[in-house]
Amino acid sequence: MKLSPRNHRFNRLAAGCLGVALVITAASADTRSPKTDISRSIDIFTSVFKELQTNYVDSIDAEKSINTAIAAMLNDIDPYTEYYPASEQEDLAMMTSGEYGGIGAVITEIPGRGVFISEPYEGTPSQKAGLKAGDLIVAIDADTVLTWHNSQVSNRLKGEAGTPLTITVKRPYNGPDSILKFDLVRSKIQLPSVPYYGMVGDNTGYIYLTQFTDKSAADVRNALLELKKNPAMKSLILDLRGNPGGLLESAVKIVSYFVPKNTEVIRTRGKGLLNEKVYKTTSAPIDTDLPIVVLIDGSSASAAEITAGALQDIDRAVIIGSRSFGKGLVQGTRPIPYDGMFKVTTGKYYLPSGRLIQAIDYSRRNPDGSVARTPDSLTNEFATHHGRIVRDGGGITPDIKVEYPEINRLTYNIVSDHWAFDFATRYAATHPTIPAPEQFDVTDTIFNEFKAFIDPTKFEYDKVCEQMVQNLRKVAESEGYMTDSTRKQIDILEGLLRHDLGHDLDNNRRDIDDILASELVKRYYYQRGQVAQSLRHDNAVDSASAVLSNPLRYKEILAPVKPAKDKK
Repeated sequence: MKLSPRNHRFNRLAAGCLGVALVITAASADTRSPKTDISRSIDIFTSVFKELQTNYVDSIDAEKSINTAIAAMLNDIDPYTEYYPASEQEDLAMMTSGEYGGIGAVITEIPGRGVFISEPYEGTPSQKAGLKAGDLIVAIDADTVLTWHNSQVSNRLKGEAGTPLTITVKRPYNGPDSILKFDLVRSKIQLPSVPYYGMVGDNTGYIYLTQFTDKSAADVRNALLELKKNPAMKSLILDLRGNPGGLLESAVKIVSYFVPKNTEVIRTRGKGLLNEKVYKTTSAPIDTDLPIVVLIDGSSASAAEITAGALQDIDRAVIIGSRSFGKGLVQGTRPIPYDGMFKVTTGKYYLPSGRLIQAIDYSRRNPDGSVARTPDSLTNEFATHHGRIVRDGGGITPDIKVEYPEINRLTYNIVSDHWAFDFATRYAATHPTIPAPEQFDVTDTIFNEFKAFIDPTKFEYDKVCEQMVQNLRKVAESEGYMTDSTRKQIDILEGLLRHDLGHDLDNNRRDIDDILASELVKRYYYQRGQVAQSLRHDNAVDSASAVLSNPLRYKEILAPVKPAKDKK
């Protein structure tokens, strides 16, 4: 598992890949299952369900059973085709608009401890009322929620804008007055598509885009125009790392800011020969000459890949980072009776070079039902406008790869077991201020406080060296090599390789500093500050800045490929 700067934002709301919303014309009849097969299958299902309702010994929850059956059927197709009953319409709407009614806070469930406020969004009812990260949610209105799960608490916090609620929390490290009540009024929460934009260095603008909603293109446009007001801004970094995608139309609009009008961005192909649609830019660009780097990683998917892939195929931007997710499927929505909504995969999309970047063919499953990514050996070559070679089947491969350090069990457990979260809660309770995000670093004092905060008797992680020594003992015994001399040597080796928590924490200081800085800064400066601080120690941003500060190198990467006979 790779760890990138964006992976430290483990409380982001981006949960899985959003579908690309399109409306595709109906498939031709000759590509469908025979009507007799469909009718027979529906009759069988209806009969089985009626028999269950009539004869099963216990009562059957009809709605739950049908939804389970639908989910099982859809899961056998692909992960993106989903049914949303009327009760879940708000979730689908939030995917496309980034809006919902609620208090504006990320919450997280810690097993055995309850549901906590993880991050109040700046300017929302939760932040204005005084809720803080680390607050344990004890009750909502008159209901105690200590035994509730994350989804239950989330559903209760959401609601129509303008409706009141009272939240009771337990605030750690707050002395005898740790039980606090807050009266809030829900409002319309707009999740920001661009939580941060600014300058990186003296000459490079930076835009961090987290999702593709119906407002994302306008957010990027506004950020770009604001950055261009600075006469020193000579280049741009568009950060799509961790972006799960969203609306195809938003991707096309964002690409249109940087390429001439009437440029093809993608084409989609559905069922049947007539179901092909070409998407071209329809408005005048903002800047066709501004040097651009697009940052991607393994969590950049769907519309994020359309944006990065189109700019790569048009030779308009240098792509930096790690290979993207590989989602080349298109979804559209259809109304279902009783106010339901069906999000269904209706086609595949092809980038300007003609390549399809879908990494998994869900129509070709292994005998056990599993699926696998297309191996690189089976991918095909395509050419960008300048003749550069790009490949299909497996996401967008960056022009410049950035290797992120492997996350080990020590750093993984610091996050997953909430050691960093709990430490930041205590630190914020005893330190009213910290330096601005652009100047904040985890000092030796903070790091040593964190080391002292960890209880070695409760901190668990895989001690690989010790486990390998134990395996060596077993193998030596089973193969007949365990003599007294061998046992003594293994004892010595075990002593040399015995883990020391303090040593292991020191050895992973760089990664731990990133984790702690992310948790600490958002307690004081919220999401915007968290992003600003992360840019100070970001290998991909450093790589992008290096390319953009070297015009010859930038042009060399995107230069037209010379015919073989002209090469020297």
